[in-house]
Amino acid sequence: MTGALDGIQVIDLTRVLAGPYATMILGDLGADVIKIEAPGGSDDTRFWGPPFQNGMSAYYAAVNRNKRSITVNLKEESGKETIRQLTKTADVIIHNFKTGTMERLGLGYDDLSTINPKLIYCSITGFGETGPYRHLAGYDYIIQAMSGWMSINGTEQSGPLKVGVAVTDIFTGLYAAIAVQAALIAREKTGSGQKIDLSLFDCAISALVNVASNYLISGEVPKPLGNDHPNIVPYSTYEASDGLFVVAVGNDRQFQALCELLEDQTIGGDERFQTNAGRVAHRHELNQRLNDELKKKSRAEWQRLFEQKGIPCGPVHTLDQVFQHPQTLARNMIIRMDHPDVGELNLVGTPLKFSHTPVTYRLAPPLAGEHNHLFIKGGSKHDEL
Repeated sequence: MTGALDGIQVIDLTRVLAGPYATMILGDLGADVIKIEAPGGSDDTRFWGPPFQNGMSAYYAAVNRNKRSITVNLKEESGKETIRQLTKTADVIIHNFKTGTMERLGLGYDDLSTINPKLIYCSITGFGETGPYRHLAGYDYIIQAMSGWMSINGTEQSGPLKVGVAVTDIFTGLYAAIAVQAALIAREKTGSGQKIDLSLFDCAISALVNVASNYLISGEVPKPLGNDHPNIVPYSTYEASDGLFVVAVGNDRQFQALCELLEDQTIGGDERFQTNAGRVAHRHELNQRLNDELKKKSRAEWQRLFEQKGIPCGPVHTLDQVFQHPQTLARNMIIRMDHPDVGELNLVGTPLKFSHTPVTYRLAPPLAGEHNHLFIKGGSKHDEL
């Protein structure tokens, strides 16, 4: 059975994370993704490690399956001509060069849409192609700082902290995949392609969602709350007798159900805690009293009791526990792909589960130029285009 994007060809001029994540998603959905790098490989993540497996970095392997790789020297006119030739039959081109670079190469949207008016052209930059910061490069860590993300992570004691994964890259990759598919649908209606201008900065701000809305409505600058929720209490990390777990009480009914399970019955009867607004106002005292109570049983005991009452909760897992968990295995979130030079790779599977157009894992993450021979008549994988 073919994938949802079978027959769509994507020219991938991206590197590192945001762009490659987007193109991997499109590849998982069935698109033919042609990853283009400079001779020898110009995706920096190829060299980010350890860990490596037979020369391939784990970072690179994470976001580059379902792609063919060719090497093209864009400093040479012949390399630029290769892109123009590929554009003639491509549906999508995605790049993450700094603003203005593709135009200086003669490969901007105006140049390539003249060759192929149906082309979907997606530009991913740090700050977008307009505004005073349009010429600056974008890096996830910098964007987390400048977009406000770090200011809401951590605690007042720790100071601002970044998220443990490059989330602004991931947000942008997801938005890019969404935008490309929307543009493909629009093309079915209009017959024309279009340009997509995406920035890490915009995507990071968009992903602030309710925290940004809280500020825009109230005018109050949010403070870092650690594992607490700005609008809901109790909704945090608590200590059981054998480790940390999360309790996520979303309404007053759930709170009263929780209180029924506690030895200290005065918590549920305290007038200050009867509504969520009251609990938010008195979060520190309530959380301390709950911590004292929750230490009296193990995580498994609390999970069993809470599930009976319909109270959301879950243990804080380490990654070894995550990838051994029966739910992870049942959902096929670990996959194995064979590469002739690298061997069998353990990779994270897709969360996309389709009933009629399932995701397929067709190509292991490629070496730089691994598929050059398919694009050069009589050539080998060591030839560049």
